[in-house]
Amino acid sequence: MVLKLWISRVQHQKTCIILLSSLNTSTSVFSSRGSAKGLPIEMKPITNNEIKKDGNLSIDSRFNQTLKSVQGLLSGKSFPGRVLLSRRTETRVESSQVGSTAAERSDGDNDVATDSSDSGNYIKVEVPGPVTVEPSQERPNSSVNQAPDLPPRSTGSTILRLSSGGRATDSARIAKFRKELSAPVVDLDSLRELAWSGVPSDMRPLVWRLLLGYAPPNSDRREVALMRKRLEYVDCVAQYYDISNTDKAEDELHTLRQISVDCPRTVPDVAFFHQPVIQACLERILYIWAIRHPASGYVQGINDLATPFLVVFLSEYMEGEMEDWLVSKLTPAKLSNVEADCYWCLSKLLDNIQDHYTFAQPGIQRLVFKLKELVRRIDEPVAKHIERQGLEFLQFAFRWFNCLLIREIPFLLVTRLWDTYLAEGDKFPDFLVYACASFLLTWTEQLQKLDFQEMVLFLQHLPTRRWTHQELEMVLSRAFMWRVMFDRAPSHLNCN
Repeated sequence: MVLKLWISRVQHQKTCIILLSSLNTSTSVFSSRGSAKGLPIEMKPITNNEIKKDGNLSIDSRFNQTLKSVQGLLSGKSFPGRVLLSRRTETRVESSQVGSTAAERSDGDNDVATDSSDSGNYIKVEVPGPVTVEPSQERPNSSVNQAPDLPPRSTGSTILRLSSGGRATDSARIAKFRKELSAPVVDLDSLRELAWSGVPSDMRPLVWRLLLGYAPPNSDRREVALMRKRLEYVDCVAQYYDISNTDKAEDELHTLRQISVDCPRTVPDVAFFHQPVIQACLERILYIWAIRHPASGYVQGINDLATPFLVVFLSEYMEGEMEDWLVSKLTPAKLSNVEADCYWCLSKLLDNIQDHYTFAQPGIQRLVFKLKELVRRIDEPVAKHIERQGLEFLQFAFRWFNCLLIREIPFLLVTRLWDTYLAEGDKFPDFLVYACASFLLTWTEQLQKLDFQEMVLFLQHLPTRRWTHQELEMVLSRAFMWRVMFDRAPSHLNCN
């Protein structure tokens, strides 16, 4: 039996939805519950008496056979919440997704609301709170612009859907963040768990500072600590940047020239970053970082990594859409605070991956090797096709690891992606490998039809321009599932 599993994390209820399909259309349903701390899940079969009559109830043998297969696959594994398997009578099961566009919700507010529709084609199984499973219409074949098993956006067909009443659950979720952030001492483990699935936009600046260790979890010390670090950055600017060029060493001048060339190229399709004030901020941040980190110095790509921090910390002072922000209207004091926060948070991020940017960039080469091995384990046909065509993973994945996928997706999705990155903490480099594998295998069918030259062009210009949170959440969900599976079976992925 060939099994196909998809997993989706649903923020409110810490719920995992797993849809199972098999080539012989055998069906099974079970529900299980595990704690958010990762305790082993307990699976409970759903009896035939709980199954809605749909004219085809003779599934006992197939039920038991498939259930045993799934139990064997998931044995000993932990998921942060409840697991649900659903079946449908068709031969193909579509992937679960949260059906809302970016225009219908803010970054990080990816919550599921109740939808009352139901049908005999699905078995609805003891699901907490707002989650419900409903049938979807058969969709036409996906184009290369769609992630696997995602219906075209124009149809509006989804398995899990945000209803107009979703604000109630949004409020509950936001209340959890407020409760954590208002504590005298923030529980960083709980905050990471909440942030993994997205952070509300207005709370993101504080959450990111806490997750990176820039702001202390103790609220009484936070304001003083931030003020001290911001003043320290101002001193660094005066000491290293504001001095005359005649007082700078030749290698420092070379670094400054390289940065001044790269800054105008940063996120070229977003006009906001072309503002002179932003260009100047970015140049100072990158130059100070390079001078204070001589082991690596400035490397192309680090300029991209500063951009999410600029946007997030500016959002504390700006209103409306990012494209409409006029940063020149900010007071010098506020702009200095934003710039300092960007610098220190960028430094915290890079401390965990600094060997990505030292000579020969060994950290990136190591992760590319892991990616190649992981893809071979997950999707051997794709791995063999890439190898037969003579395409090296380093040729396309180097940029992914160097810029942390920033250049591969619409910039408006980057902050949501980074919520998960920062929530991973010290485990972020390993998770990045799974995220890149999930990203690549979004186009598994298309890749196997391309020759070397076509693959190179395709991977350099991936069809992600119209992506919304739906596609990004699918990438992160698959990465999470694979990481859980391989963490419990290390012998299957020996990449160290």
